[in-house]
Amino acid sequence: MSVPPTRLLNVADPATYRPAPGSIPESPGVYRFRDEHGRVIYVGKAKSLRQRLSSYFADFSALHPRTQTMVRTAAKVDWTVVATEVEALQLEYSWIKEFDPRFNVRYRDDKSYPYLAVTLNEEFPRVMVMRGAKRKGVRYFGPYSHAWAIRETVDQLLRVFPVRTCSAGVFKRQHQLDRPCLLGYIGKCSAPCVGRVTPDEHRLLAEDFCDFMAGHTTRFTKRLEREMREAAASQEYERAARLRDDVRALERALEKQAVVLADTTDCDMIAFAEDELEAAVQVFYVRGGRIRGQRGWVVDKVEDVTTADLVEHFLIQIYSESESVPREVLVPALPPEEEAMTELLSEQRGGPVRLRVPQRGDKKSLLETVARNAHEALKQHKTRRASDLTTRSRALQEIQDALELDDAPLRIECYDVSNLQGTNVVASMVVFEDGLARKSEYRRFTIKAVEGQDDVRSIHEVITRRFKRYLAESEKMGELDHLGDPPESVAGGSGGSSPQNEIEEGAHQPIDPETGRPRKFAYPPNLVVVDGGPPQVAAAQRALDELGVDDIAVCGIAKRLEEIWLPGEGDPVILPRNSEGMFLVQRVRDEAHRFAITFHRQRRSKSMTVSELDNVPGLGPARRAALLKHFGSLKRLRDATPEQVAEVPGIGRRSAEGIVAALHGAAAPRGGGGPGGAATGGNDGEHTGRGS
Repeated sequence: MSVPPTRLLNVADPATYRPAPGSIPESPGVYRFRDEHGRVIYVGKAKSLRQRLSSYFADFSALHPRTQTMVRTAAKVDWTVVATEVEALQLEYSWIKEFDPRFNVRYRDDKSYPYLAVTLNEEFPRVMVMRGAKRKGVRYFGPYSHAWAIRETVDQLLRVFPVRTCSAGVFKRQHQLDRPCLLGYIGKCSAPCVGRVTPDEHRLLAEDFCDFMAGHTTRFTKRLEREMREAAASQEYERAARLRDDVRALERALEKQAVVLADTTDCDMIAFAEDELEAAVQVFYVRGGRIRGQRGWVVDKVEDVTTADLVEHFLIQIYSESESVPREVLVPALPPEEEAMTELLSEQRGGPVRLRVPQRGDKKSLLETVARNAHEALKQHKTRRASDLTTRSRALQEIQDALELDDAPLRIECYDVSNLQGTNVVASMVVFEDGLARKSEYRRFTIKAVEGQDDVRSIHEVITRRFKRYLAESEKMGELDHLGDPPESVAGGSGGSSPQNEIEEGAHQPIDPETGRPRKFAYPPNLVVVDGGPPQVAAAQRALDELGVDDIAVCGIAKRLEEIWLPGEGDPVILPRNSEGMFLVQRVRDEAHRFAITFHRQRRSKSMTVSELDNVPGLGPARRAALLKHFGSLKRLRDATPEQVAEVPGIGRRSAEGIVAALHGAAAPRGGGGPGGAATGGNDGEHTGRGS
């Protein structure tokens, strides 16, 4: 069930349940906000309960909108006093786990990661792949990103450590048959089921396997190499060959775990990727200087949190019940209660734990790699979420309800402007149909830089140009009797389908019979979204009004607080932070921003790098590209001699002399129709975009 949107003016008075002055202690503690039904909706901790709780009630308007939503949803607040900040951390975690409050950050696995497990709690320990909750008495390694990665490693190690891998049923059946399974025959199992080894001997094999996986690898390889040399010296060549193969098997297993740091390094490396609504976290587990595994989580940001807050929530939720806290934890930002968190982790580990942010060297470089993985995980999570049909339908319904539209916005167009101090001003138009991006219908606009040009004027210009083209093409095709209204033959006539119906059916762009090309602006959107607040929204609405288009809704999304602004409204529409409607609007805005930035960078790069080569007579695009590829930059080409230029394939001696002469006496870069100038060819500055 979706949560209805709210407006800022509908605010409940939190003074109705504010604790009496002086009743809140100044001690450290943990507090709970409850709703009218007594359910816990938020749990927090504080060094001083009085100071923290007073901040919620002192100035309601100064609170972050997400905090305002929590406070006005609550009907009661209570607290528990504790002795230390460490106890506060522990109690906060236990309450979050018990009550699962809707306004607290709760990490969830983006998938169930497999572990390599050794069941040391059994008489004959078994090596296996396990998922889910951990069991007592089982030794775990990982997690790994894929189960096949575990099986490949185990297959190599079973040559040296032939530990049992069969299930309890197979073990019992082979024992009754008094015959080992296939692995027993080929030497990849010591066959304890038929008594080839004693329980103590098999347990020793399992413990050696665990030691190797824990990073104590050198002693095993050295032992095998020593035995191999001894066998060769005594002319036991078959045994020496078998030991050689065992050494190679260990080496192949080690190759799958890249050495990234010093052999003594044991640490967890944690990195985040986040936006206004969600965050993804990735952890690399480094043991003995090697990456032993990785794991990821995602979280909805239903409360106002910084990266440091996310780190604190993550550490306490992940390590509070973990048996494998490392000596060092590398994070992108230190938690607010660093000393208390360090003490808590040290107690959990039974030894000292160090929290720090790497500033330089290999650890900083590896943490950047972890961060890139986190960004990719967040991107994949959003893609999976956006591809779900039920989720998209719910998102469109929520947007329709929030903006009070007559129909669901099956086609949304979003516009964004990009520039660098007023230069190379461009704009983008992205299209989402039925909640999915239609990259074939993206458009790019170049905007002439004039004095006083800003984002507001640029939005007005882009909206005007886009809908002028739409109206002109529609009139040309006989689809409009007058501006903004479809003719009866199209809207309601028999045997035909309206443009709206074509959109719902996912039809391709209509073809212009005169040119044989797709009509670029044939479809009108149900909703126009602009990146910005009230000024940008007003500019877009004014452009539509000037054209007489009155059947298209307009809204804007402001980045800072993710507010939805409507034309002429003094207060924004606030969609719930974790709603699918908010997610879709944000994704549309982010895609428009990405597309605009990409186009802006392309134009700026071209205007700075190839304009001088454009002035060289007889130098076409292919030879310009060959020159830049050969020399790497225009500066190096300018410093080259004619002999060096002539070394480029396709450039003769005379051409090389002409290129050098032209570059040394080159005038100022030309404007107009070059790569950095305005588009020509009757496209009115619009460029077809295909996404990137």
